Amino acid sequence: LARRSALQSSDGRQLCTRRTRSLPVSPQKPAKLPWRCSANDGKQGPGEKLLTRATNMFPVWVAGGAVAAAVRPPLFLWFPSAAISPTLALIQLGMGLTLTADDFLTVSRSPKIVATAALAQFSIMPLLGLVISRTILAAAAIPTALKVGLCLVSACPGGAASNLVCYLGGANVPLSVLMTLTTTLSSVFATPLIMYWLAGALVPVNAAGLLLSTAQVVIAPLAVGVGLNTFFPASVRKVTAVLPLVSVLGVVLICSSIVASNAAAAVRVGLRLVSALAVLHLGGFLLGYLVGRQTGTESSARTLSIEVGMQNSGLGAALAQAHFADPLTAVPCAISATMHSVMGSLLAGLWRWLDGRKRKSP
Repeated sequence: LARRSALQSSDGRQLCTRRTRSLPVSPQKPAKLPWRCSANDGKQGPGEKLLTRATNMFPVWVAGGAVAAAVRPPLFLWFPSAAISPTLALIQLGMGLTLTADDFLTVSRSPKIVATAALAQFSIMPLLGLVISRTILAAAAIPTALKVGLCLVSACPGGAASNLVCYLGGANVPLSVLMTLTTTLSSVFATPLIMYWLAGALVPVNAAGLLLSTAQVVIAPLAVGVGLNTFFPASVRKVTAVLPLVSVLGVVLICSSIVASNAAAAVRVGLRLVSALAVLHLGGFLLGYLVGRQTGTESSARTLSIEVGMQNSGLGAALAQAHFADPLTAVPCAISATMHSVMGSLLAGLWRWLDGRKRKSP
């Protein structure tokens, strides 16, 4: 359908006309993808603008909370570790409220990118972990337990928090969820074998417990959210404006509480371990994005970058405590949990900013 629209000056005089083309949009399938966590293209009220600006600043909130927790741990020690999983489940519920079953059906028709993500997850990160543990950490008097802990981080699957960062960074959330589920299921076999190769010791994995945790934190709340959005869309639309900011607050509490609980250990091991973990995650983000660009769209590349760069460090910490006598083995996992969340949030914030500039450009 074509129409002519006139541009007018402030006093009502017609300056010029332009010919535009309107594409028909089905009322059942909105033109705006539901997993795009970006500012609305239409007009926003003052409240919506405030929420959007606050959400766009989420890297500042995450980094600021981590710094505050390191300087004054009691500020966030009130948030117990037992609340981390329920908070992630609440965040997953919020994301589910923005999705429909059709989104997952569309993504599931592209198994190539999902298989590529799983292969990248269990090849890029372990190789980086091997190189870093034998270079950056080998050059200093770092205890062996910390080197094993870094290898354990690199051998873990993608974490549930990656789904949130994809949600906030304008990536493909259904694809992210499928990638997380695929790598989590694969980790039952992949993580022990990779650790045997990296650290020379077989790490048993509680497969039933791993699957149960995935179902509780990721699958169940997401399914509930999708169901509510499917059967009660009008009610869900009333709360979707605040969901991104609620997700940001959840990430801030999770990251800050982990930093507060492990601030003393992080200070003791020094900057060498922190630098090694930073290189590990930066390499994962970069190489994951490059692989994604070769196999899919920009949205898929962002998703692959986040999935590869963000690990399930909580699983790594649990395995370290259960299967290694030295408690220092869990320290890299704890530091990694905050580091990849902050780095992923900053990356998602950069993408949101770039998307905003593209929308504003003529």
